[in-house]
Amino acid sequence: MGKPKKKDLPDLTHLCVPGAEIAVRAAPKAARNVIAEAGGVLKISVTAAPENGKATEAIRQLLALAMGTAASNLALRRGTASRSKLFVYTGPG
Repeated sequence: MGKPKKKDLPDLTHLCVPGAEIAVRAAPKAARNVIAEAGGVLKISVTAAPENGKATEAIRQLLALAMGTAASNLALRRGTASRSKLFVYTGPG
């Protein structure tokens, strides 16, 4: 499977506010990479396996692509080994 195209992802540019906390529910080892909004939490499904941080990094990359920013602008505050994760946007406004 190839990487998802920007046009296949929801527009999350409104989350690019310095200090914004982004709650994510992770679904590793999915059939395809998808972002869905459900009740204030983003459900992000990735094809990466949940080992050695591979799924977390895949989630960070996919979220950054949907937000239109660099992955380095997203810091993981909580949920390193959990399906419930909290990212913080640290980039410019």
